[in-house]
Amino acid sequence: MSKYDVAVIGSGPGGYVAAIRCAQLGMKTAIIEKYNTLGGTCLNVGCIPSKALLDSSHHYDDAIKHFEEHGIEIPGDIKINFEKMIARKKKVVDQTCDGVAYLMKKNEIDVYTGVGSFEDATHIKIEGDKSQTIEAKHTIIATGSKPATLPFITVDKERIITSTEALSLKEIPKHMIVIGGGVIGLELGQVYRRLGAEVSVIEYMDRITPAMDKALSKELMKVLKKQGIKFHLSHAVNKVERDGDKVTITAKDKKDNEVTFEGDYCLVSVGRRPFTDGLNATAAGIQVNEKGQIEVNEHLQTNVSNIYAIGDVVKGIMLAHKAEEEGVFVAETLAGQKPHVNYNLIPNVIYTWPEVASVGKTEEELKEAGVEYKAGSFPMRALGRSRASGDTDGLVKILADKNTDEVLGVHMIGARVADLIAEAVTAMEYRASAEDIARMSHAHPTYAEAVKEAALAATDDRPLHV
Repeated sequence: MSKYDVAVIGSGPGGYVAAIRCAQLGMKTAIIEKYNTLGGTCLNVGCIPSKALLDSSHHYDDAIKHFEEHGIEIPGDIKINFEKMIARKKKVVDQTCDGVAYLMKKNEIDVYTGVGSFEDATHIKIEGDKSQTIEAKHTIIATGSKPATLPFITVDKERIITSTEALSLKEIPKHMIVIGGGVIGLELGQVYRRLGAEVSVIEYMDRITPAMDKALSKELMKVLKKQGIKFHLSHAVNKVERDGDKVTITAKDKKDNEVTFEGDYCLVSVGRRPFTDGLNATAAGIQVNEKGQIEVNEHLQTNVSNIYAIGDVVKGIMLAHKAEEEGVFVAETLAGQKPHVNYNLIPNVIYTWPEVASVGKTEEELKEAGVEYKAGSFPMRALGRSRASGDTDGLVKILADKNTDEVLGVHMIGARVADLIAEAVTAMEYRASAEDIARMSHAHPTYAEAVKEAALAATDDRPLHV
């Protein structure tokens, strides 16, 4: 029987990063993955393939809508080779997963393929092509999450689908109905809208992306409506039925009227659930709460002292980079170091176009907490860089403490804000004031100038370019 200092169950961003850091710190490490490819949901059926399709569809959308205004003339009709687009997505996924396999080899991490389940707190049975058991002094559970659904919906993976199936369709839908106006539904909805599908989003709450700052929700919906996506807010879906190629969704609006929607595909995008199937957590004595999450303390340690859990399977926002930070945290904890994760400063991003990004507190959260604050915002349309690229939708909003001027939250929608949010994270990590950011030199012309201008607006209501 092979013995290890650390065994990691799950090879998504949290799991494989945890394994790498453990190996770097001198621990003999194994990683267990149920599928034949490493990388988990993010690399295989999540972050990476969705961004590949977002980029491909963005190129097509630009070609048919914006090339001419840039003086680019393409003779003949521009056509979509959807099969080739999906094949490119698969190539990107394969290359990324192969990269993780290379990192495992480079760091001398033993990879086991199969379902890992606890026999007890130190022994893990692996059921793959063959059955085997390994012994681990410490175990890190990083089994991630799966798409959630509603009790009355039967996902057939053909016409009633989740994000997993939406990434590998054989055809472009005529009318895709998206249940849920969150990140995944909006990203994939935009992909298929660009490719010519009619897209309708049904959202239970009174706004899309309800966890984000209200200003971003409002601006994003305005932009997506302009792009042709239809929204039905405050609608409670109560029935989803399929008849051949037709899917019918029944919902009640805020006035309790019954409303019916018909399409050829229904994307169920109502969030994700922790995935512990097959883990046999009870054999190790691990506590799982009513939400299906593994209970951990502030050190990400379960009630069984040698077992830890990270990522989507524990409490907190379900983001790949949050899982990565937690993976490093546990590895360094096991090595006797004193790591720290600032959960308030984990950025949240939506990769639609324009992109949406935020970090820290929303205005609604500050109001609820009774914190005195000041707000400054700046529209992207006022930037020379935005006009030059044609990306004039969006804004940057900065929230700062009214008394100390410390930045408490930054919220953005616009071109490349998924990258731009790192400036805000850095500033807030060092507890910068709005004036600190306002006095920093920002290159011209750039999208980042909107951050400086928003900081000026928050400091003394004195933006320079509006």
